[in-house]
Amino acid sequence: MKGNYDKAFENVIRLRIMSILMVNERYDFNSFKEILEVTDGNLASHLRNLENANYIQVEKSFAGRKPLTNYTATQEGKKAFQSHLDFLEHLIKENKA
Repeated sequence: MKGNYDKAFENVIRLRIMSILMVNERYDFNSFKEILEVTDGNLASHLRNLENANYIQVEKSFAGRKPLTNYTATQEGKKAFQSHLDFLEHLIKENKA
């Protein structure tokens, strides 16, 4: 079967986070929170899960005195996510036949 199923993307929030990072070079915490409509704690937990898997990288900085946290997908994360998408696409095609 093409691609690999990855449990890291089993949760819809993590799937959506990676989808966003595949088309955006970086994305900040508050923008994720707004688009995903999740609580701070829920979002932080999912981001930490992806960070622990080395699928995303965190960059903390300040805009004036305001803390700013940006996330980017790592090469490993992009590869794993694409493999997961390939698996799902193959699964869908297989079940259509």
